[in-house]
Amino acid sequence: MKKAVSVLLAAAMTAALVVGCGSGGDKSGGDGGSKSAGNVHVFYYSYSDAYISTVRTALDKQWEDLGIKYTDYDGNGTQQTQTEQVQTALSSGADLLVVNIVETGSDDAANTIINAAKEKDVPVIFFNREVSDEVVNGYDKCAFVGTDAAEAGHMQGDMIGKYLVENFDKVDLNKDGKISYAMFKGQEGNAEANMRTQYSVEDADKVLEQNGKAKLEYYDTSNPNKYQVDQDGQWSAKAAQDYMATALGKYNDASGNMIELVICNNDNMAEGAISALQTVGYNKEGGDKTIPVFGVDATDAAKSLISKGQMVGTIKQDAEGMAKAIATSAQNGLGDKDLLDGMDDYTIDESVAKVRIAYQTYLGEE
Repeated sequence: MKKAVSVLLAAAMTAALVVGCGSGGDKSGGDGGSKSAGNVHVFYYSYSDAYISTVRTALDKQWEDLGIKYTDYDGNGTQQTQTEQVQTALSSGADLLVVNIVETGSDDAANTIINAAKEKDVPVIFFNREVSDEVVNGYDKCAFVGTDAAEAGHMQGDMIGKYLVENFDKVDLNKDGKISYAMFKGQEGNAEANMRTQYSVEDADKVLEQNGKAKLEYYDTSNPNKYQVDQDGQWSAKAAQDYMATALGKYNDASGNMIELVICNNDNMAEGAISALQTVGYNKEGGDKTIPVFGVDATDAAKSLISKGQMVGTIKQDAEGMAKAIATSAQNGLGDKDLLDGMDDYTIDESVAKVRIAYQTYLGEE
């Protein structure tokens, strides 16, 4: 009875909800929207993120195929906006929340959402941007669907190391026997960013040392962190382009101190870095001057850059696989089942309700 009432409330308040949030889009799945199997509200940290947009497209299709009514929200990279959107959704009668949380640096935002959902007895599925085990274990109607944060870093490091072993002399532009790299971390405090930053370099170094090559060097000795972050937390192409343009102007000159490798923790930033490189004559299609660039996500734009020889490789996040797992878990929640019921085929953490979607290395079509 509660779900039937919630659906009616949501339908009655749709217009007010969309206007109030300024970013939601209420849609009904199934036969012309006349039948709904639930009322799901989905909160994205930012529509502008290229990978998240692919998840959104895949997830919208899942809802529509399953006949589940859904409303999408754009947090636009602002946690306060997202938190207010969640509160509005709960007030309007949401049956289930799917949250791509904005703020990952602490548990505060996630716990605020959990506490609000508990009051309404509404399940919560966090995805992509990981929340802590304590958050998930703190509510029996909470789960997380994402990736193993360390896996992408390990895979990227292995990919970079193997490429450099095969192409060391070509990449060593200033012929000093070492490869100097630039690192674009993404968001400070984000688990995926932390792991990718650490392991992409550590694992590349292992491969290099095993093959008698010097370890990587960060190009800017005055930067103790050895990375650049997007201060807005949006992992954006614009931030990476600006940083890269400044770095190239400062270091890739007659002094011989050069950036010879670019590591980006997502493909948005890889695109931005490549744009900056192209303005100074590198990484142009058919050109003879290239600085290798690596990313994560395997977005369509990155695949295109790889096919043109302007980017070397990326680590694929399976947007469709993530969307399917989220939708399966949501069906469980809407059916008053455990959120991970019947999901034994997935990789699930032992002590917490976290589903892991595997990564894949992408170096171009075979």
